[in-house]
Parts: sequence; structure tokens; C-alpha cells
Amino acid sequence: MSTNLRKSLIAGAVACAVVPAALVVGGSSATAAQPKYQPEMVSVLAQTLGVDEKAAVARLDRESDQQQKLTELTRAGLRTDGSFVDASGTLTVNTTDAGSAAKARSAGLAVRTPARGEAALNRVQAELDQAATRQVPAGIAAWSVDVAADVVKVEVADESRPQAKAFLADAARYGSAVQVVRTGQRLQAQATVYPGSKMTINGGSGYCSVGFGARNSSGAQYLVSAGHCIAGLPTLYYNNSPFAKGTSTRYKLGTQSVDMGVAQVTSGNSIAGQVGTWGAQGNIAVRGGTRAAVGSSICKSGATTGWTCGTIKAYNVTVTYVDRNGGPDTVVRGLGSSTVCTMGGDSGGAYISGNQAQGMTSGGPTNQQCTFNGGNQSGKSSYFQPLSDALSYYGLTLITG
Repeated sequence: MSTNLRKSLIAGAVACAVVPAALVVGGSSATAAQPKYQPEMVSVLAQTLGVDEKAAVARLDRESDQQQKLTELTRAGLRTDGSFVDASGTLTVNTTDAGSAAKARSAGLAVRTPARGEAALNRVQAELDQAATRQVPAGIAAWSVDVAADVVKVEVADESRPQAKAFLADAARYGSAVQVVRTGQRLQAQATVYPGSKMTINGGSGYCSVGFGARNSSGAQYLVSAGHCIAGLPTLYYNNSPFAKGTSTRYKLGTQSVDMGVAQVTSGNSIAGQVGTWGAQGNIAVRGGTRAAVGSSICKSGATTGWTCGTIKAYNVTVTYVDRNGGPDTVVRGLGSSTVCTMGGDSGGAYISGNQAQGMTSGGPTNQQCTFNGGNQSGKSSYFQPLSDALSYYGLTLITG
């Protein structure tokens, strides 16, 4: 089946299927005893501390018990000036008078009298915050109160910048109350990006929609998208910050193509295992990627048209896309077709049927108009790249939620 269409760069689209208003689940009403702590957390803590899981649980119990004692003492009028847990797991309290120190010790807490204390350090940080308001301290990564070290810690990425020098000059006025740490590390916003969110191409005005997250055999995370969104292997931005870099695409303007591509997600960012719905309903958890049959209900969420729904019409569809910028036509094969309404900017976004991920928006009819968050809209159509084919081709495993 070949159809003459416009190529639809569809931003931020997230596909999501029709979800029943209620689900009835059978089974016993008895519930198994829940563990006190999440097993995953205990395992990671044990590895971090270099102890067995029994010792890790004991550490968590001790910290919880000490915090409860401190809470009770504070409610009873104990005067403190900050507290922290040291490397051994002991809760240490800054006290300002002998009576408070005695009460804390009697409850089994460690006590110290700091040179400065949390309240004084908070005032230093507030004044540094004001300095940053007057001039953004480019080259300074972060600053915060370190109660255990009894200082305000300033982390420097590039002290050669004039703004950084000015900020450090302000900080120097506080003497030993400020500790400068030269890390050389710049910071950027990190985010969990929901399928269907808007992503810009190379940070510019062009945009597509976020598809699904997946991992390779080594655990590296990738965004699975429409191939034309990854053409040129761009850097992809979410909320003005880069979160992924294109690594592979099977789409090339003017040649026989498959509209699938992937981008590696940069360190600190992640793709959620839930599809956003642009406020039409709550996020939809992705439980798997089983391909739905023709005729099944399916929805997509995209930056341009939000949450729109319909049914699957066919698979293995071949289309001819017209380039609206005057470029050559492109034949694309292996698509799914649907009655879901999409527009430019929805491309790459997620389609979902129930809780099963289906694919990423590829294209639709030229000049088609959709109602934002319009659900099912009569007489509309669109094409999507099946997710299962992309995962198989790139050897990836879908991230679920």
C-alpha cells in the first residue's frame, strides 16, 4: 500500500491507548508481609558500605531509631543548631548549651559544640545567594552548607571566569567559614523525560516528540524515535537542556528508507517508563511492547496535538512522503497505519495500546488539523514506526514502568 503524504515532524508526541475506567482483578484478599525496606535499596546500601545485607538493615534501623529520638527531644524543647549522620552511622547533634547536650547524650546521641553551627552558615549562604542574584557566577558550580564540616562549601568549575573571581572574592570575606573546592565539573539540568514530551533538534526551533526508552545489553539507555527526527544525528534538548545524542538512523531524504532511529541518553538523564498524556489523564505505565492486532484501540501523545486516539488499520504499510521544504520525495516502508490524528511536531512520539507500547509517530496527511487532546477524531489518519521492529533491529530492551 503506497500513499502520497507530507512528512510530519511531530514533536513531543506520546502514544497512549484507551485505558478502561476501572480494572477488576481477581485473586485472594490475603497479602504477603511486606519487607521493611525495599530489597533493591538494601542491596545497593550493602554494596556501598562494603557490608552484608544484614548489616545494611541494621544501619537503616539505627539511623531511623536515632532520628526518632531526636524528633521527640526537639518536640520536648531541645535546642539544636543542626545535626548530621557521620560515616559510622551515628547521629551527631550541634548543641548550644550544656543542658541540651546532656539531654541528647542521655538519649544515646553524639553531641558537639561547633565553631559556627547551621544557623550562622545559613546566613553566609543567604548572602552568597544575594551575590549570585546581582551577577550569575559563571564558573561556580554550586555552594551549600556542609553541617558536618561546619562550613559553606563552594564548588568551582572554572575560576578563570571573571564572574567566578568576583563570587570567590565575596566568599573570601567569610574567612574559614567558607571552603572552596575546585572540582572542574560544570553542571547541567538533569531530567526524567516522559514519552510524548517535546524535544528540540540541536536546541533550535525544529522539534519532534519523545518516543520510548530502551537499554542495550550493557545497560546504556537509548531513546527510540522516528528516523527522520534523528537524521543528521543531532543533539536533542528537553526544557532547553541536552538529554540525548543521535547515534543511528535508517531514514535518508530522497532514498528508500525505514523511519526508525536511536539516540543515546546522556549521563544523569533518563526516559520514563510511563507515557505522558498532556493533562488528558494521568501518566500511562508501560508494561511491555507486545504488538496489538489490527483493529485494536491505540492512542498517541504529542507536543503539537496532545492526546489523540483511534484504531490500528494495517501493518507493513509503504508510503511516499512529500518534503514540504522542496526536497525530494521519500519512500518509507514497514509502517503501521491508524485513525489517530497527528500534525507536524508529533513525529517520534509514543503510541500505546492499553499498557503495551506500539510505536513512534512517523507522518500523516498534509494540512490535517487535529483538536488538541481531542481523543478519537473522525476521518483522521496517521502512520507510525512499529516499536518492536526498532527494538529488534537495534538489539534493545524496552524500559517499562
